[in-house]
Amino acid sequence: MKRFLLITLTSLVALAGCHSFKKENVQPPTVLDKDFKPTVQVTKVWSTSVGKGAGASGVRMRPTVEGGVLYADSTDGDLVAIDATSGKTLWTKNSTVHGWFGWGDKKRKDAMYAGGPAVDGDLLAVGTLDGHVYAVNSKDGTPRWEAELNSEVLASPAIVGDLVVVRTEDGRLYGLDRATGNRSWVYDQGTVPLLSLRGNGSPLAANGVVFYGSDDGKLIALRQDNGAKLWEQRLGSGVGRTEIDRLDDVDGSVLLDGTTLYGAAYHGNLVAVDGPSGRPLWTHPLSTFDALAANGNAIFGVNDDSQVMAFDKSSGANIWKNDALKYRWVTGPAVQGDYAVVGDLEGYVHWLQVGDGALAGRERLSKKAIRAQPLVVGDIVYVEDVKGHIGAYRLSAH
Repeated sequence: MKRFLLITLTSLVALAGCHSFKKENVQPPTVLDKDFKPTVQVTKVWSTSVGKGAGASGVRMRPTVEGGVLYADSTDGDLVAIDATSGKTLWTKNSTVHGWFGWGDKKRKDAMYAGGPAVDGDLLAVGTLDGHVYAVNSKDGTPRWEAELNSEVLASPAIVGDLVVVRTEDGRLYGLDRATGNRSWVYDQGTVPLLSLRGNGSPLAANGVVFYGSDDGKLIALRQDNGAKLWEQRLGSGVGRTEIDRLDDVDGSVLLDGTTLYGAAYHGNLVAVDGPSGRPLWTHPLSTFDALAANGNAIFGVNDDSQVMAFDKSSGANIWKNDALKYRWVTGPAVQGDYAVVGDLEGYVHWLQVGDGALAGRERLSKKAIRAQPLVVGDIVYVEDVKGHIGAYRLSAH
């Protein structure tokens, strides 16, 4: 029953462009200003594509960069390594097999990768829509091991120490042995909501603790060595007359800055939490299903009306809010130098000044929606749309 409702809600989100379910009708996206004059120069360094991207899966496909190499995957079975500076493909693997038993003329994709790969040293780990985790050598893509889990893996794993930590759609977290893929521990949150937004934030591992946001509006801390729960803190209200009103997913990844964690929930709040104790430091209203970003004294986020916002890191007070991209269903922000960068439902990438939120730059990656948070590494931001197009951009002042 839950799977059916998840699929139904995913369809609604796709039709509505991830709009707020508090509205009776889908709001048209704000029209972009044709007379917009950029104040920062954006240069496309390179572009490429990876399979069919997320396809119709509804997941956020985000690449990762490790050691100067960008790694990306697609739900139709492509896994690639790309030189992050030049865009040159270093290796490509796909999971096409012939027939259902490895022979014959009929081809199919054997692995439906999802969420994006995680890379640490020479190990790459990636989950799939059919509940598998594959580990390969990051240098050439040769297989290492495969683990079968109980549900979809929609978020990137986290690789830490001797573990690969994986979250599944049914509310479980797995600690898998880095060398073999065998289960070291499993954490089961128990009951999961009847209705849930499709998507999960990736687990965050730091200082011997694994942090993640749950589908019932909680920020949860687990021991890294055995998966035992240390504490939980509520971010969403989980109240309302209907199941949709009670949606309070934490679908963005948890953000760690020093010893302070920042998390936010749909129909919930932006909360700063002391990492070691789980004690809340401050709470500020924010309904979002996207990831957060931090820079200097500010936290950046996007609310469920697609307004980009900045909050004071020490108190949660509003710094600014930009309405120019309202209902354009922008991604969670990333910070590139002095700018917050987001993608939107029509394939545009936007840069906003971190000081006052003013729009500063705009480029178009494609005509397809961008759903995953951009990735900033060094002076380059990498952006991927739902069809697997990836663009790398660098900024310079006019």
